Amino acid sequence: MKYWILLAGLAAAGLTGCSTVSGWFDLSGAKATVAKPVALVPLKETASLTRMWQANVGKGSPYVFSPVTDGQAVYAAGMEGHIVKLDLASGREMWRVDAGRPLSAGVGVGDGLVLVGTAKGEVLAYRAENGQLAWSAKLSGEILVPPVAANGAVAARGNDGNVWLLDAQDGKRRWVYNRVMPSLTLRVPGDLLLTERALFVGYPGGILAALALNNGAPLWETSVAIAKGANELERIADVAGPLAADGQAVCAAAYQGRIGCFDLANGNPIWVRNFSGLSGVGIGGRYLYAADEHATVQGYDLTGGANPWKQDALRDRRLSTPLAVAKYVAVADYQGDIHLLDEENGALVGRAASDGSAVVGQMLALKSGLIVQTTNGGVYAFKIQ
Repeated sequence: MKYWILLAGLAAAGLTGCSTVSGWFDLSGAKATVAKPVALVPLKETASLTRMWQANVGKGSPYVFSPVTDGQAVYAAGMEGHIVKLDLASGREMWRVDAGRPLSAGVGVGDGLVLVGTAKGEVLAYRAENGQLAWSAKLSGEILVPPVAANGAVAARGNDGNVWLLDAQDGKRRWVYNRVMPSLTLRVPGDLLLTERALFVGYPGGILAALALNNGAPLWETSVAIAKGANELERIADVAGPLAADGQAVCAAAYQGRIGCFDLANGNPIWVRNFSGLSGVGIGGRYLYAADEHATVQGYDLTGGANPWKQDALRDRRLSTPLAVAKYVAVADYQGDIHLLDEENGALVGRAASDGSAVVGQMLALKSGLIVQTTNGGVYAFKIQ
């Protein structure tokens, strides 16, 4: 079987000598194109997605951008440097700022800050109230996932293996944790999950770690995947995409590895299953949701890992992280189509279009709807009926 993966920079012994690699490859090392997506077929809808409003923040490609909310407004950013605050109910623009430089990650929100990152390793923090720059911090390594903020701290990671915890008030460093990276990694790093207990980080090599908030020391580490194979491409086993947590467990998925949930306190596996995916996991009610590398959407029981359903009608359509909203699971694809699945059995029950460009970031759940951002920069709010 061939897998199409996007690789990121670090030396690839036996493949490129001392040079770096970036692009879509199959596991033989030959550059290739992605697998052909299945065509959509007409759908008998039992749920509808009605567009409430739309806005535009500028294109995101080749980076991944996701909208976020603080409960009052929606914040979004684009690669060209624009950051906007939108009224949650109407989409009315409340402020727009220009960072004056290209952005590579965003958006994070918390502690009254709106956070973005740059390819030069900068974290930029803007005041949510008025869009004024509160502070900036220079880290090491390109920032590819949104910084996150909570409880007076801001966490960020570079693609060089460093994870930073900064003070939310002034951006000063509290600590930095470094981990040796494998020689070849996916250009799909794991998102950060910051809680009152710890900072949870998914790493290349299949490691999920909980870092202490006071000093960055590992509280525990566990293996979501174990690297194996005949060459470095086959041994890629990175924890990719968003993590998810409830009161007892933190859950993750790895490429060419496993999916599972682990005890928040000690990292012991609650359950694990063989799995390979790039878009992380979403959690809702009693289920964990994930789309595998071929865009088969799957539901897993949170407590025991039972896998009651799989939906493969969207095969190879390069799906976003599944989002639990109301009684549905939403995913979006490479053409900007948003699909609703029944949370209990995975049946496709609704569909809506955006602007025809891919949705690669996380979607944002509303009480009875969702918000998506496309790679062309469209921000769309939909109501589910």
